[in-house]
Amino acid sequence: MITISRSPLAALLALCLAVAVAFPAQAILPAAVDGQPLPTLAPMLERATPAVVNIATQSRVALRRNPLLDDPFFRHFFNIPDQPRERRAQSVGSGVVVDARRGFVITNHHVVDGADTITVTLNDGRRLEAQVIGSDPESDVAVIRVPGENLTALPLADSDRLRVGDFVVAIGNPFGLGQTVTSGIVSALGRTGLGIQGYEDFIQTDASINPGNSGGALVNLRGELVGINTAIIAPGGGNVGIGFAIPSNMVSRLMEQIVEHGAVRRGQLGVSVQDLTPELASAFNIPVQQGGAVIAQVMPRSTAARAGLREGDVVLRVNDRPIRDGSALRNAVGLLEVGASVRLDILRDGKPLTIDARVGEYVPATAEGDAINPRLAGASFEDIGPGSPLAGRVQGVRVAQVASGSPAARAGLRPNDVITAINHRAISSTAELRRAAAGRDALLLGIVRGRAELNLVLR
Repeated sequence: MITISRSPLAALLALCLAVAVAFPAQAILPAAVDGQPLPTLAPMLERATPAVVNIATQSRVALRRNPLLDDPFFRHFFNIPDQPRERRAQSVGSGVVVDARRGFVITNHHVVDGADTITVTLNDGRRLEAQVIGSDPESDVAVIRVPGENLTALPLADSDRLRVGDFVVAIGNPFGLGQTVTSGIVSALGRTGLGIQGYEDFIQTDASINPGNSGGALVNLRGELVGINTAIIAPGGGNVGIGFAIPSNMVSRLMEQIVEHGAVRRGQLGVSVQDLTPELASAFNIPVQQGGAVIAQVMPRSTAARAGLREGDVVLRVNDRPIRDGSALRNAVGLLEVGASVRLDILRDGKPLTIDARVGEYVPATAEGDAINPRLAGASFEDIGPGSPLAGRVQGVRVAQVASGSPAARAGLRPNDVITAINHRAISSTAELRRAAAGRDALLLGIVRGRAELNLVLR
């Protein structure tokens, strides 16, 4: 230990200097400038933060292990004790109370997916056990319910009124640290084609969003919910100023269906669409700046066919909402309930026309892996129909579900994978999947997962 001695006079001078420096430094911070109080977000946050909750989940995860460990003779010969077949997994996320009376909390599907227990921690420290009301993997939205009283809910803003440059604040639970607030602006609107989820219409923001913020709130300066934070682009694993939130208007429409049906009953018109490119705009003699979606195909006996839509029609608006591109049209129709009426403003041969139609129910052809090949047991598959957000982007068969611990799960299949080929043979339907995989001892699957392409070998 090193001790530095000082004389009483030196100590007194040092104390006086410290007082002289410290107190004026605090005193020079003004409470107001030109008679106006300093700007602060504190009053808004004091109202908003009680509505944002921390979510902790626990689940059981099957362990991948060598098949030899399932052989009792092998374990006995090498004196290998029994090994656990699963482990407990924990994760953290965030959520937003949107209905205080009924205890409804909005979060991301991936935050609560597969959870055995869900614990919600309120801003005042209360811990409540939650139950899942329903969720929608395609949009990554889930609704859970907590039994607590005296809850605080966030009012929902009209996210269609957001503009690039608006100030926003992200509230969540990054890295499990506890409630954290960051600020930024709206960097872009209507982000699609990111491959993050099926239905995309993201708000992009530079407010710092990190792992654990998923399901948290993106609010405006009035303390209203404008989005649910859901994803980031993070090449190095941390925030780089590119975060994405699901708009509150989309969340509101999805929540209504989830609360009523326990899931989203996604509709379709029965058309395949593509973006209005400059080349197509020139061919149709319309300005490309106008935006729109071109109907590439109309399915026979579909609601679109009955309404009189034709190939080559350019959809400009749906229920008075402008349509920028094909993704916007899929979102607009996919968020409507089955049986809902829809008004489409279109251009046909350069002339404006309005067509009324009804949203039909999308029921894709499905197949169970158990009935196709034992190596696919535990997985279910479905066609990519014209109403799917994957339509026109990839050709193959979507993996709808994978049971935990099943042969398909152990082989590495995941929900939302798209199988594009089996043993080098391209497939585009569940019928072709059956023909290509039935009776095979080994399967080589070509898969599209998000933006990545990979191969899986099942033996």
